[in-house]
Amino acid sequence: MKIESPRFGTLEVEPSKIIEFPNGLAGFEACRRFSLFHQEGEKSSQLSYFILQSLDDPAVAFHVMDPSLLGFSYQIELSDDEMALLKLADTTDAVVVVMLVKEDGKAQSELRANLKSPLIINTRTQRGLQHAFAQIRYIVAKA
Repeated sequence: MKIESPRFGTLEVEPSKIIEFPNGLAGFEACRRFSLFHQEGEKSSQLSYFILQSLDDPAVAFHVMDPSLLGFSYQIELSDDEMALLKLADTTDAVVVVMLVKEDGKAQSELRANLKSPLIINTRTQRGLQHAFAQIRYIVAKA
C-alpha cells in the first residue's frame, strides 16, 4: 500500500505494519489506521523519534518517541476494557510512546512531549490506544 503524505512524500506501507487505533486519537477520532516511519536519511544510531503517519488522512502525522529517552517511565494499569481493545494477553507485548507536540507562538518553535496521554501499542496484534491520565503523580528517584 502506498500513501502520499504532504509532509513526507510517498510512503510504502506493508499491511503487517499497520497499527489500528479502534477509537482513533484525541481530536483525530476518524483516523484509525497508522504506520510508524523513520525520518528519511536518519541513521539508526541517531534515531530519537518516529513518525506516526495516518493512513486514513495523509495530512495527519505525529512525531512519537520512547518516553525513557526523556528519563520518564510509566506504570500504567489498564482496565479490562483497554486490555480487550488492545487484545493484550501478555503485557510484555505492549510498548508505550509519547506524542511530541510543537509549541508555536514563541520566538522559536519547541517540541514538547505529551506525557499526560501516552499511546500504548500491542506489538503482537498491532492495535493501539491513547491512554489519558486525569492526573500524573511524579516520583523523584533519589540518587
